[in-house]
Amino acid sequence: MTASVLVTGGTGNIGSHVVPLLARDGRDLRILSRGGGGGDTPGVRHFRGDVMTGDGVATALDGVTVVLHLAGGPKGDDVATRKLVASAAAARVEHIILISVIGAGRMPIGYFRMKDAAEQAVAESGIPWTVLRAAQLHDFVLPFVRGLEKLPLAPAPRGVNFEPVDVESVARRLADLTLAAPAGRVADIAGPEVLSIETLIETYARALEKRRRMLRFSIPGSIGRAYRDSANLASGDVDRAGRTWQQYLDERRSSRD
Repeated sequence: MTASVLVTGGTGNIGSHVVPLLARDGRDLRILSRGGGGGDTPGVRHFRGDVMTGDGVATALDGVTVVLHLAGGPKGDDVATRKLVASAAAARVEHIILISVIGAGRMPIGYFRMKDAAEQAVAESGIPWTVLRAAQLHDFVLPFVRGLEKLPLAPAPRGVNFEPVDVESVARRLADLTLAAPAGRVADIAGPEVLSIETLIETYARALEKRRRMLRFSIPGSIGRAYRDSANLASGDVDRAGRTWQQYLDERRSSRD
């Protein structure tokens, strides 16, 4: 029997790219969101619910065999994930897939600790599982860099690097994992380059035909050490995919011309 798939956060940035890919497979596809609607992908059913409160989750899970958990935010992901996996276990879900972040469990920052706790909740749920850790998306890095570039002196902490990745590349990987058998912790996905904040800012400024003065400094304490030790970057098994930062900026500029 064809698996029925529920996508939490299916109307968000990653979800809006994953859902059309899954819809091509022709299976029962559901989206859980607080609004209960959005998008126009044929064959997709929308359910109103909230993974944090649990409202509407049991209804959306009824008859589902696979859950792709994309819903998240700056805080509360660990709590929401624990509640979701409890509901999924009660609904006899057979596979849960979680999107996480590279550096979870290594970076001494609350967001990364929260993601690590969410991973543990999935791994300890008793449901066969898959976890994909992804680097920061280009779409996340751009507003961050844009904000730094606008300052009179752009802050450029030494030893802080990123490996931004396309949302499309992450979406394709998640779609493949959702349609495959549970695989546990799979290879991380990151962009093709590891770039310093200084390089990210310079490349962005150059795209605007500007030059930007930098304020170079070192981040103190355990957070600074973790960044300088590359704890936020992929290590070991990693899938490097998609466009470079320069290509991403060039394509954004050409789409506006």
